[in-house]
Amino acid sequence: MPKSYLNEEDKRNLSQNALYAVESAAADKAGDADTAWEWLQLAEIPAHALLAAKRVNGAEWIREHGLKTELAEAAYGKDWLDREI
Repeated sequence: MPKSYLNEEDKRNLSQNALYAVESAAADKAGDADTAWEWLQLAEIPAHALLAAKRVNGAEWIREHGLKTELAEAAYGKDWLDREI
């Protein structure tokens, strides 16, 4: 697991996926961009959020950052990164 920026009390009531997002934000706030991305790479990002990221940053950006795409693949098809939606 990446370096944690949260204390145990902050982690207590978070789902696993929420923990990844909150840890990522905490690492980013601390100026640790590498760790922020490591946490985000663990998260299940909603399909609509990944589609928005693709439209703004491009498919290669998603690939380069190693984001999980399973939810988007289920919603839009396995080839969603390589075609217009």
